[in-house]
Amino acid sequence: MKHKRDYTADRRLPYLCAIALLIGALSTGAAWLLLKLIALFTNLFYFQRLSFAASSPASHTLGWIAALLPVAGGLIVGLMARYGSDKIRGHGIPEAIEAILFGKSRMSPRVAVLKPLSSGIVIGSGGPFGAEGPIIMTGGSVGSLLGQWLHLTAAERKTLLVCGACAGMTAIFGTPLAAVLLAVELLLFELRPRSLLPVALACAVAGFLRPWVLEADVLFPLQVAAPAPMALLSCLAAGLASGSLAALLTLALYRIEDGFHRLPLHWMWWPALGGIAVGLGGLLQPRALGVGYDVIADLLNQHMLISAAVALLVVKAVIWLLALGSGTSGGVLAPLLMMGAGLGLVLAPWLPGGSPGLWPLVCMAGVLGSVLGAPLTAIVFAFGLTHASNALLPLIATTAVAYGVNVLWMKRSIMTEKIARRGLHVHREYGVDPLERMHVEDLMSAPQTLDAALPAGAALAQCRAGTHVHRYYPVTHGRQLLGMLALRTLEAADPAQVCGLLLEPDRGHLLPHLSARTAAGMMARLGVARLPVVAGPERRQLVGMLSLSDLARASAAHAEEESVREKLLGN
Repeated sequence: MKHKRDYTADRRLPYLCAIALLIGALSTGAAWLLLKLIALFTNLFYFQRLSFAASSPASHTLGWIAALLPVAGGLIVGLMARYGSDKIRGHGIPEAIEAILFGKSRMSPRVAVLKPLSSGIVIGSGGPFGAEGPIIMTGGSVGSLLGQWLHLTAAERKTLLVCGACAGMTAIFGTPLAAVLLAVELLLFELRPRSLLPVALACAVAGFLRPWVLEADVLFPLQVAAPAPMALLSCLAAGLASGSLAALLTLALYRIEDGFHRLPLHWMWWPALGGIAVGLGGLLQPRALGVGYDVIADLLNQHMLISAAVALLVVKAVIWLLALGSGTSGGVLAPLLMMGAGLGLVLAPWLPGGSPGLWPLVCMAGVLGSVLGAPLTAIVFAFGLTHASNALLPLIATTAVAYGVNVLWMKRSIMTEKIARRGLHVHREYGVDPLERMHVEDLMSAPQTLDAALPAGAALAQCRAGTHVHRYYPVTHGRQLLGMLALRTLEAADPAQVCGLLLEPDRGHLLPHLSARTAAGMMARLGVARLPVVAGPERRQLVGMLSLSDLARASAAHAEEESVREKLLGN
């Protein structure tokens, strides 16, 4: 008996893995460049100096003039989007998803250049964004461009695009496993070795290079005590609160975006209008400007009073929603981390069973997982950012509840709503395709053959006398397949002419061990509804026929499992 493989064998996998190693290095360099651009523009806007040293806009001494800087940054980016590429608008992940699912993973060189530049200008001028969305778009562009330069399929380009995106995220945050899970939950739309292995290798390269290029330390080191059993109830409450906040943020963002669309102004001016809100918010709460990693660290380590945290986070939420809704360039992960951690800080006094530092961490993961619709990514991401091993179980419980709120309450996530508004639907549930579970030999039917020496008149009578009349029939000599004969050819032929002289051009054949999915793809590519099945490509011994109706039977068992309710015990 010939045993079948668990996975699709692909001899190009080592080739893709080798390219992924290169992309991991290039995306790490892109992450370094993006962070340096943010630092450069922060120094230029707020301190009027030419420097690549990291600095916070909250420490500026410009007074009220600082309120004009986000407006200037928004105006510059609006002009870049209008006359450069409008693909630089937004936070990057929806654009990457759209390119993967609907654009054959093709990104332009303009995006690769303008996205980090525009994000550096926006964040450097005070925009309340993170660097992760821009680096996902930039790293993805690096992978896509390399894939376009090489001779690859669209599926292989997708793999390289995701390699670049996730390697860039690894370089920014130092969380390679979370980046791989982000690929699985949000970008790849499949779980196959052909894509998972290259992505994992690209993230590993970025993780190893990060200490040399950026920094080696954990971004937000945190120690929490092991939770008590009572913490389970607190995790459920924290999950409900996190999921509710995530849903409100998502709804508010797209209501604001709708408001901008109703303005009698070209979208080029919208980022400048959003910059007005950012500038005013910065006057009220200077620490709400920029990426805000220092604020996240203070929230996680309980270094802020609750009243101060509430005031800061309300301002952060308002300016982030208005700026992102205006269509400017920036990421969503860092603001979501900040708002989630702030929620946990507020709830901590009322949540028993865990140390106070636990609740900002789990709410941070809960909000992130619910907004993204990527719970596994959020759990591992929060752990990777803090290395708080005692928090792993509460992270799972809280994020699962928050994600459940998102699934039950929201039709779409913040990542897919923008795509849906362009008339494109993204279905994010993964499952084993019924056509992958069955093979050609399981579905094929007995062949109704015509002998090559049979006259056309007799062959036509034989076809019409059969149980089913088909459009094409296999013609054999003995049991060897010679080709296919169309019914319309038989009807138009001289009745005395033999079938062996009336064959159609060879359209291919199937092998018994192929999956039903592979067979369906071959039929679609050839534009046929029926193909012969042969025992081997050399012998061409006919063993069956496979039609579209046979393939439909592969889904029957799956449909029964999904719809038929049974009581098997107690009868």
